Amino acid sequence: MTSFSVHQKAEQVLVQTYPRPDIVFDHGIGSTLYDETGKAYLDFGAGIAVNALGHSDSGWVDTVTGQAGKLVHISNLFHTRSQIELAEKLVGSCFADRLFFVNSGSEANETAIKFARKWASQTYGPNKTNLAACTHSFHGRTCGALSLTAKEKYRAPFEPLVPGVSFLEYNNIASIEQNIGDNTCAVFVEPVQGEGGVYPADPAFLQALREACDRHNALLVVDEVQCGLGRTGSLWAHEQYDIVPDMMTIAKPLAGGLPIGAALASEEVASLIVPGDHGNTFAGGPLTCAAGLYTFDRISQPGFLSEVAHKGKLLLEGLKKFNSPAIVETRGKGLLIGVELSFPVKSVLESALENGLIVLSAGENVLRICPPLTITEEEISSGLAILENTLKTVAAQESI
Repeated sequence: MTSFSVHQKAEQVLVQTYPRPDIVFDHGIGSTLYDETGKAYLDFGAGIAVNALGHSDSGWVDTVTGQAGKLVHISNLFHTRSQIELAEKLVGSCFADRLFFVNSGSEANETAIKFARKWASQTYGPNKTNLAACTHSFHGRTCGALSLTAKEKYRAPFEPLVPGVSFLEYNNIASIEQNIGDNTCAVFVEPVQGEGGVYPADPAFLQALREACDRHNALLVVDEVQCGLGRTGSLWAHEQYDIVPDMMTIAKPLAGGLPIGAALASEEVASLIVPGDHGNTFAGGPLTCAAGLYTFDRISQPGFLSEVAHKGKLLLEGLKKFNSPAIVETRGKGLLIGVELSFPVKSVLESALENGLIVLSAGENVLRICPPLTITEEEISSGLAILENTLKTVAAQESI
């Protein structure tokens, strides 16, 4: 099929949930993608913050191909070494005592909802079922995770969703007590919001949230699906806020591009989950866990994390030097940065793509920049130059 016929066939056979451009990508190397015509694109999106080590990392490829030749799937009815080794490394890197593997961020948050509900009912009785999340939140698109996602556009077509969910205003301490009470079993929060607009949490807000959960005997669940695993310059984003959660959900970059996630929990929560309470056919398979081990070992190195923090600072400083009246605010942590514009970003995304740069959106008016964590300083400079010129051109067309 030609690239054009691929696009035509996609419209016929796929459910149309994504407005994709006509480009058909063929391969990638490092921070660069190539379409079927051979045109190169600098990747400032990393597959929505998934490809932490870029494309076609040689060590990752060797790990995956080697494991594929041995064992790919055996189900969770049996042990595999790579699953236990990865679990041990993950729980050893944070507050958690145990974890449950899943395939995605949505599944991780679904798991956390179930674990929180059982913990609350077993510990405090059947009425402690309420959940709280934040404005601008995004926790997934399955029904439970969607119930914690604030955007009305995502929720409305699929209501009624899980009942008993309230939304407190992100970074507004005053809204905490209005939305958390003695019947709240868990509060979900992203230390740095991604899809909702790339908003970093204020330290005082997260600390107040932790204190409120303690007062009302509720679990604090940090969603680090996008902001975790090195993205903000520390292994876990919540480490920068001096808080200890009760659960954490992770996913996107863990296996360097293969689908995997996990819900990590303290012993107090995990000890109440017994055989039959939850399950997953594909999660934690030997192939994805082998990829996860390789990826985690790379990302968790102190030198790797300090490089991410350094490159994130360069990227943020470079964006703040843009002399554009179209920019309302530039914000973020590490290599997760949002540039809020005074007009919808759709035309900027399209123009940047034509100019060989992939950037994402985080809401209608926010550019989201989340390149591979292995991106070089030279590639950051190149991408900034393309984006600045693109923004100038589009802003002129928008008469700004």
